[in-house]
Amino acid sequence: MKKFKIKKGDTVYVNSGNDKGKTGKVLSVITEKDRVIVEGVNLVSKHTKPNSKQPQGGIIKQEAAIHISNVNLLDPSSTANKAVPTRVGYKVVDGKKVRVAKKSGQEIK
Repeated sequence: MKKFKIKKGDTVYVNSGNDKGKTGKVLSVITEKDRVIVEGVNLVSKHTKPNSKQPQGGIIKQEAAIHISNVNLLDPSSTANKAVPTRVGYKVVDGKKVRVAKKSGQEIK
């Protein structure tokens, strides 16, 4: 099984594509296809038939998957107005392996 350094719930920065520069929360990681679904990024229009949830049917905007190489984890020390993308490393702290931001050295929760 593949192991990625980005997990569900992480805040990531999109570094290429039409949504370059956007940030969002990872909704899911698709390990088989090396892809992630990020909240508010890579929105596509999906045409739906009428059903019990949507009696009218119509066009729904929803997130599509993007390749995991096109996102970077955000440094936990970055502020809301200045997003700082970083690479991820690992460190053993108190006998536990934890993820660490390469730029600041801070532990990623």
